[in-house]
Amino acid sequence: MVNTTRRSSWRTAVGLVLTAVMLFPVYWMVNVSLTPSRDMRKDPPDWFPLHPTFDGYTAVLDDQLPYLRTSLLIGFGTVALTLLIAAPAGYALAKLRPRGGGLLSFLLLIAQMIPGIIMAMGFYGIFLNLGILNTWWGLIVADSTIAVPFGVLIFTAFMAGIPQELISAAKIDGAGPWRTFRSVILPVSRNAMVTVSLFAFLWAWSDFIFASTLDGGGDSRPITLGIYRYIGNNNQEWNSIMATAVVASIPAAVLLVVAQRYVAAGVTAGAVKN
Repeated sequence: MVNTTRRSSWRTAVGLVLTAVMLFPVYWMVNVSLTPSRDMRKDPPDWFPLHPTFDGYTAVLDDQLPYLRTSLLIGFGTVALTLLIAAPAGYALAKLRPRGGGLLSFLLLIAQMIPGIIMAMGFYGIFLNLGILNTWWGLIVADSTIAVPFGVLIFTAFMAGIPQELISAAKIDGAGPWRTFRSVILPVSRNAMVTVSLFAFLWAWSDFIFASTLDGGGDSRPITLGIYRYIGNNNQEWNSIMATAVVASIPAAVLLVVAQRYVAAGVTAGAVKN
């Protein structure tokens, strides 16, 4: 009993140390965002904001709100487009079982392994020919190509575990495949929908490669590019940079906290039911 308690204490201590190490960059980001510009080059630096200033957050409210709105628009647009494509595709692969479904699932898995910079270069040539560079909806399309393969695989795994009796009952009541999908499958796929929505939003919210390649000079740039307002050849406004990073982290952190139990259920449901 004593050995078990001691082992548990050691595991807790190691977990706390690892958590502190992983969260230290977040703490330092907040610390620098509150540090006055005159104290940025102190050696050694202040480990705590002894003379905090909110000038960086004031700059965020003055300069970054348009970029935050654009990021939110791109994020929610990516979620909508991803669900619109991935949910029906997952239902078809899981329940309708079309020819070549196994090959398609394999290709979706391969698509997730393609480096983002290679996809960005391809999108640049396509968007240039179509005249849709520097548009927010172009970024929605590009970001969705990352989220859709993941979404299809998650929906397929989850929907494969839905009892066939539900679908048979819907058919007896006269429902076709589309009505069954809309009225029966989607309502019981909430966990998978939340999981896919969360990851799609986070990928779009944190995207830098597509944004810098496809919307580097547009008026509706996302927050990942808006932060460069404070970076110049001879000046780096570190408190404003870090304040922008703190504000940009809030939506992602809130979504993760709110949706964590749905994400855990959505990711594991397919493995448990199958």
